[in-house]
Amino acid sequence: QVQLVESGGGLVQAGGSLKLSCTPSGSIVSIVSGGWSRQAPGSELVAQIKSGGRTDYADSVKGRFTISRDNGKNTVYLQMNSLEPEDTAVYYCNLAVAVATSYGIKTSSYWGQGTQVTVSS
Repeated sequence: QVQLVESGGGLVQAGGSLKLSCTPSGSIVSIVSGGWSRQAPGSELVAQIKSGGRTDYADSVKGRFTISRDNGKNTVYLQMNSLEPEDTAVYYCNLAVAVATSYGIKTSSYWGQGTQVTVSS
């Protein structure tokens, strides 16, 4: 019963920065891949980190946001710089996680509960 715990959201001024984190609450083997999406209420995939470490970003955040992974802490981060009011949204992390089961290792996808990011002018 893996759950993803998100933190780091809040209220910031335009031009400011926030760093979001996402970590599984239960024991896992490893994080296979991860991503961050936002809903405002329209949904948008903003960043992904693949199993090999490659990262991809939506054009709307490219150059401002950085997704990273700390394998030792089993945590995925989203560093958000130069925030704009248009970045205001609820941000959700999504991780593909390798977990150990009675039948062996399997990969499952999990979603975080969401964290509010509000950027004021």
